[in-house]
Amino acid sequence: MPLTAVRPRTAASRATARHTPLGPGEAAVLRTVADARTPVFVTVREGGRRRYSYWRPLDSATGRGGCYVALPTAECDALHAAGRITLGDPVADPARTTYRVRATRTPAAPVRALPQRERAA
Repeated sequence: MPLTAVRPRTAASRATARHTPLGPGEAAVLRTVADARTPVFVTVREGGRRRYSYWRPLDSATGRGGCYVALPTAECDALHAAGRITLGDPVADPARTTYRVRATRTPAAPVRALPQRERAA
């Protein structure tokens, strides 16, 4: 049950989508996924239904948490299609397949090489 159907078809379209501005919902989801303390997973059910979620630990000060929190599927699918999040190796059982969701690292800008005459000086 791979999620290849939501990905762009070419590397060029993926690179273009990666540089489009994020909406407020997508930015909030990407912040959650990028936080190393919050492991996010996507569960794909037998019929193709996807659910992105993470575990919210119990906050002793407020007494809230201790539950799974679902992320908006549309925003997560858009980030996946744009190449901003990736899926890890699948863990499959009879009724579902689960993937770890991670933020894609953006490559560092290339270091500008100095022209020959500047290096010689």
